[in-house]
Amino acid sequence: MSMKIVIEKIVAGGDGMGKINGKNVFVPYSIPGEELNVEITKSYRDYDVAKIVEVLKPSPHRVVPFCPMYGICGGCNMQHIDSAYQVEIRKQILADCFEREGLKVPEIQVVSGSDRGYRARIQLTDGGFNEKDSNKIVPINECPILTEEINGYLKNTPFNDRPHGRVHVFGDERVAMENKVIVANETKKRSDDIQIVGAGNSRKSKVKAKKNLYFKGTSGVTDNVCSIKIGDKNISFDVLGFFQSNPEVLEKTVDVICDNMGGKNVLDMYAGCGTFSVFLSDIFEKTTLVEHNRDAIVFAERNLVGTNHESYGQSGEKWVKQNASLVMQQIGSFDAVVIDPPRQGIEKAVCQWLCEHKTGQIRSVSCNPSTHARDARYLVQSGYILSKLFLLDFYPQTSHIESLAFFENYA
Repeated sequence: MSMKIVIEKIVAGGDGMGKINGKNVFVPYSIPGEELNVEITKSYRDYDVAKIVEVLKPSPHRVVPFCPMYGICGGCNMQHIDSAYQVEIRKQILADCFEREGLKVPEIQVVSGSDRGYRARIQLTDGGFNEKDSNKIVPINECPILTEEINGYLKNTPFNDRPHGRVHVFGDERVAMENKVIVANETKKRSDDIQIVGAGNSRKSKVKAKKNLYFKGTSGVTDNVCSIKIGDKNISFDVLGFFQSNPEVLEKTVDVICDNMGGKNVLDMYAGCGTFSVFLSDIFEKTTLVEHNRDAIVFAERNLVGTNHESYGQSGEKWVKQNASLVMQQIGSFDAVVIDPPRQGIEKAVCQWLCEHKTGQIRSVSCNPSTHARDARYLVQSGYILSKLFLLDFYPQTSHIESLAFFENYA
């Protein structure tokens, strides 16, 4: 049985929300202001999920999706909305998250790029994409949001000839290698030919994240290495690890983070392969990196060769408890902190340390607006001022939101 509903807003995750008989109902592929006939597909105590049966009054922002696989593939979920209005929706979702934490939200600025042909990193399963809400594999030979380089790989590699299992593919014109596409299979044995000279010890060994161990002079060898030119820097990383999927927006984000920054000491917390640190090292006398992932910190050392830096292969919590005080005794306080935590947000111990040891500037990057807003509340309550908030529009045609917040301490 179908029922009428008017969509009030888009919520995190991309579904439209309205009410039927006072109960919240979430409707995929809907747009604020639309009047729909819907059918309930799942019912829970506090809310229902419905599918569109008929669009009675469409939004002026509704468009025909440009991809024939839209709604089948599990990727995009906003192609039915014009690109400009998508940005406004993502801005509103970000603002809602911060306002729910009681924060006064500055005007949200947008860092954006192309809305198609931007994605340089994908994961294939048995040669294809996963169908939406299913483990079924969808053969894909072309995708309009992927870079030309990845689409070239898909077109030139028949579905049956692609590697089985979970495969990571990275391809972009900025790749600083002869082969512009790197294909890394998770089932292929990872190379252990990694050498380390650290903490005054010149012996060779596998890198292990031991307490208080920091890595200097590291070199890694693996078939999955990719080197990409971001701005005027070549950055190496393991394709099986993490690297941003949208190099165009990444370049612009680096510029925003480094704007009006500089000084003696900077801390790059959750530094990954050193993407931000390679640029921070140009404007600060010394850069301190903290990253728990063994493979990432090895690549960070490679990317920061020749710079004045120190790397700690630890979680943020362990670094705060074991090394932060000693580091500050040796080099002095930090003039700025750049922090880019995983989806769960800043570790509690790290957040407390930031609140207690105030720096002049914090540039906080996040891939989860809810935990970003939560952490922002703690920082503001401790005395920081939320001076700027950016939507980092890394993923057009989707509801995925990344953000950047500036916190200032004028004391």
